[in-house]
Amino acid sequence: MKFPMTDYLRDYDVFPLVYPINQEVTIHIRPLGCIPAFAVGQEYSGVICATDGGDAYQNPLSAEFAPFTAVCNDDGGFDITYTFKSEQRYIICFYNDAGRRFRMFDVYAVEDDLIGRLPLRGDLHIHTYCSDAYQSPEVVCSMYRSYGYDFFGITDHHKYYPSLRALDFCKSIPTEFVTVPGEEVHLPDPNHEYAYPHIVNFGGLHSVNAMIKDKVYYEHGGAKEICSLNGDAPDAMTEEEFHALMTELEADFDDAPANVGKHQLAVTHWVFEQIKKADGLAIFPHPYWMNGDAVHVPEAMTEYIMSKQKFDAFEVLSGENYYECNGFQTVRYYEDKAKGRNYPIVGSTDTHNAYPSNRNALICSTLVFSPENERKALINSIKDFYSVAIDTISEEFRLVGDSRLIRYACFLLKNYFPRHDELCLEEGRLMKICATGTPDERADAIKTLEVMDGRVRKLQKKYFGF
Repeated sequence: MKFPMTDYLRDYDVFPLVYPINQEVTIHIRPLGCIPAFAVGQEYSGVICATDGGDAYQNPLSAEFAPFTAVCNDDGGFDITYTFKSEQRYIICFYNDAGRRFRMFDVYAVEDDLIGRLPLRGDLHIHTYCSDAYQSPEVVCSMYRSYGYDFFGITDHHKYYPSLRALDFCKSIPTEFVTVPGEEVHLPDPNHEYAYPHIVNFGGLHSVNAMIKDKVYYEHGGAKEICSLNGDAPDAMTEEEFHALMTELEADFDDAPANVGKHQLAVTHWVFEQIKKADGLAIFPHPYWMNGDAVHVPEAMTEYIMSKQKFDAFEVLSGENYYECNGFQTVRYYEDKAKGRNYPIVGSTDTHNAYPSNRNALICSTLVFSPENERKALINSIKDFYSVAIDTISEEFRLVGDSRLIRYACFLLKNYFPRHDELCLEEGRLMKICATGTPDERADAIKTLEVMDGRVRKLQKKYFGF
């Protein structure tokens, strides 16, 4: 697991972990079999300290520092009632008889707009052996659930139907893991080569690749039932019709620099538009991926795309571990913010091998604060700027996004997700048995999944006090 269980979490359970501000709430602290630190029935003194305000003695004007007394209950813990005044991390600190701090517990208070939004971790750009990766859609689902993911989107090159396979698999078994339909779109140039920038269609109700009758279209016959979520998709045009349309659209880009191809821009922005029409999330991915000897998207073209912002989200972290990819994309994001360009971001592995032996399989992810783990809710939450990109290339995670959400996400990755991921690990293992086991093994796995079903929902209800 990327977010390991610490001794602090093994020793004590604090719930809920997250509370609304300006409401009286009760915090429960329970020991989990460690050496007793508190005597039942004894009164203890302590303080509740807001971390952003500074020390109460040195910064009395800014500090939120509330002394309290509490009696140890029969469980060897406490029930403490408090009203949090502002959105931030709080520390509940207990003093011993010598007046020294000896036990501290973390909680977090959030403002109204985050009430009802659960933290859901996912990947929006993943491949299977249906295009150029290593495992089947079903196995990739299972592996990513075992890693603690709540949702993901299979986005195979040129192909939409592998994501439908994943959807069908998850519907056939008891699981809380959510798969979202999708594809990686890169359409043919006039020479029938796939030379244009790749665009991720996350959650679109139909394929954009299948709107063009190219060689991949004819491989699967263009049947609408494998090109759409509900069997409804636009009629496909020929390559000649497509490029005639793109040539017409070139006039929309007369303001582009002379060193940027207007035909490429026409295709790129047309794809963004079609993904939106399909009710999906149009993601501009990995412009600084080194595709051979050069970046995937020329710098002048990236700058133009960013200036127009026709995409829905930018893949600020992606599937390479060299600095030039994610490092340059992160700098691009923050420099754009400084220029007044504000766009949603995601982190996706673009993985082609879901096994942990592939270190790139787990180097980044997206944390979405969404009211529901469901396609449309996830898309809307990202569009509404409720997402953070998580960098897990190194042992210590890093976060990209708005400061407010980064602070909250940091708390959750240390205090909530270790418990969450423990539940997901076994569920993912059983999912893989359902995908690859014998009939008897599958039947046994389904029985166990039925018993386990709903554990994450219960965990969410316990730790989020709204």
